[in-house]
Amino acid sequence: MRVSVNAELAQAIPGFGKGCDYLDRRALAKEITAIEEGLLKPDVGQGLIIGITGAPGVGKSCLIDALLHCWTPGLKVAVLAVDPTSPISGGALLGDRIRMTSLDDSERRESIYLRSIATRSASGSTPYIVSDLCSHLLARDFDLVVIETVGAGQAEIRCAAMADRIIVIEGPSRGDGVQAEKAGILELADLVVVNKCDLPGADVVVNQLSMSLDLDIEPPTVVKVSALKGDGIEPLAKTILSLKKRTTSEKARIRERLMIANERRFLESMDFKAAVDSIHGGLSTIESIMESSK
Repeated sequence: MRVSVNAELAQAIPGFGKGCDYLDRRALAKEITAIEEGLLKPDVGQGLIIGITGAPGVGKSCLIDALLHCWTPGLKVAVLAVDPTSPISGGALLGDRIRMTSLDDSERRESIYLRSIATRSASGSTPYIVSDLCSHLLARDFDLVVIETVGAGQAEIRCAAMADRIIVIEGPSRGDGVQAEKAGILELADLVVVNKCDLPGADVVVNQLSMSLDLDIEPPTVVKVSALKGDGIEPLAKTILSLKKRTTSEKARIRERLMIANERRFLESMDFKAAVDSIHGGLSTIESIMESSK
């Protein structure tokens, strides 16, 4: 049985442990929807934003759920789970909450707010609106916000533009050593977690990653856990909340923030869906749309 570590953390870390007053979920949900639709300006809040990313199937949702069992009920935690929008139908599954057993716990549910976010028209797998939502949630007295990305794989670096700390989740079946060199997000990771350590191959992956990342001037720590068995979860929960930012990745973070600011300006300057329909119908071209958006 997992024991909450939040009481100790609330005392040890400045700014944590704001309390767990009653959460008006309906009002908060309406506010977030209004922000997504551009009808409400988000409030500005300060706090810790954790980005958790990794390839599909490594157990991101299950690991977040295990961490929530440790962080709550003392800490108020918001989770923004990003799901991919279909480029064909425009729909999104938004099913991450199915794995969140912590929401079924009467002692913890009031300390947790989970919201699924569709990528919509964003070019990356984390839409720029997530940054506004994080700020708004922190202004509503959440201690930290966790962003769970789509898990697009090697090129998933968009979350670096929004999160204060990046945690990359790996699994025992990650591929050979060459894959580690190709995974650009590893260069931005503040911590690398090898999940499913109860399965064969986990130690091999830890060794491969450690050797590969050791070439960096400031390599991130590599740890192994099992979200299913609970192995290593409590130490990980403590480590994340006191995790230091890697200075070597700061320039890359700034680059991503500049790119996302440019994308935001572009998308907000036009009716994106109407522009796509116009080009598809032969009424305009990409060049003419770009010119009109200046």
